[in-house]
Amino acid sequence: MDFASSEAVAGPGPAGPAGVVPGVPLTAGSATSTKIVVAGGFGVGKTTFVRSVSEIPPLTTEAVMTEAGVGVDDTTAVPHKRSTTVAMDFGRISLAPDLVLYLFGTPGQGRFWFMWDDLVRGAVGAVVLVDTRRLADSFPALDYFEGSGLPFVVAVNQFDGAPVYTPEAVRDALGVSAPVPVLICDARQRGSTVGVLTTLVEHALAVEPVAV
Repeated sequence: MDFASSEAVAGPGPAGPAGVVPGVPLTAGSATSTKIVVAGGFGVGKTTFVRSVSEIPPLTTEAVMTEAGVGVDDTTAVPHKRSTTVAMDFGRISLAPDLVLYLFGTPGQGRFWFMWDDLVRGAVGAVVLVDTRRLADSFPALDYFEGSGLPFVVAVNQFDGAPVYTPEAVRDALGVSAPVPVLICDARQRGSTVGVLTTLVEHALAVEPVAV
């Protein structure tokens, strides 16, 4: 699986994937853009994460949940969930004047995992969101990114009423290796999600410096 490390965009560009122009050298007034994937289990907060941080109206592919999902999608921990992502979420954030992140949220249900390879292609890193009420739901995403070699961080999304554990306790429970950052976050809060993305970029640079 190939992972392109970075691209360049001339100025702010259009608000969407079509605005990314690969292979354009950096010049005055240009910015480096990178692709980040936000992954995790069903109902873990990926769409909320993208919405909270995106500086443009996010593109979502939310569909109303129907009887087809009964017995397939486990809504025990999210009983009020009425819609779900069926393709991807997309947003954009400028972490610095010369660094733009394009965020791609993956669908969480197993029946949509066939899309992951396409969504991850060209990414420099991933955020794996975790719900402490359903830690086992995180294993498919963790296995995927560990196997791909793509740098990632684990972000424990704080749900109201969910058990609270330290990052190290979550690391041990998930079997995440020491170099991978494990963070506590609130996907509803922009400051919290910005902190997660900043940590991911720093981690990705430390693992494999971005070529510009």
